[in-house]
Amino acid sequence: MLTHIILEKLAAQNVKLGRFQEITSRLLSVGIIVRDEDGVEQRLYDDARRIEDVLSEVFFVLAFRLVHDAKNEFYRLYAPGAQIPGVSDEGMEPVVALRTKLSPDFVAAALALRFMYQQGLAEGGNRLTDVGEVLVRFDELAATLQTQVKRPLPDTPNECKQLLAELKKHRIIQFNSAFTIGDEDALIAIRPTILGIISDDVLASALESEGAVEIVPETEEAAQ
Repeated sequence: MLTHIILEKLAAQNVKLGRFQEITSRLLSVGIIVRDEDGVEQRLYDDARRIEDVLSEVFFVLAFRLVHDAKNEFYRLYAPGAQIPGVSDEGMEPVVALRTKLSPDFVAAALALRFMYQQGLAEGGNRLTDVGEVLVRFDELAATLQTQVKRPLPDTPNECKQLLAELKKHRIIQFNSAFTIGDEDALIAIRPTILGIISDDVLASALESEGAVEIVPETEEAAQ
């Protein structure tokens, strides 16, 4: 019965079941679809918009929450019980098995980036791009970690690269293929998607407690 209803709704939008499964699999495995990530995600995002009601209903039945940021053109999937920035708490207990296993370095860096993003929005100028990203240098990230979160970067360059790669994987930052941490002129773009995992309240609490806070969980698969 449920499958029949889903298939009917997909057919009404000329979307095949395989495409629906591809979109849901991407959301469950990565937790987010961003239109300006690449051509693949652009097409996934556009198709997701056509069947947004179906996606929302299916995930609702599973106790997940699908949030669409139309302004910044991305979908983020929240696991059951996750605290969603800007959305009232529904009182559901978090499902531990679905929480992303984030390292302390990742959490600290995300908090520092959220702080820098807020600063960039306030300052504007050439730091703020047309798509709402804030441009920063790697050394600025290192300094903000020390001064605001009270935590240094990982010890080795390889560990720093791995941390940046993980932040990029979660669609929090982006940088070009020529980026190196030793290049003082190389820029990191902090994406508006960071607002979907760290709210103003969480940021304020983290800065008061020197980073001792839990970031909004996605699915366990997203950490793998």
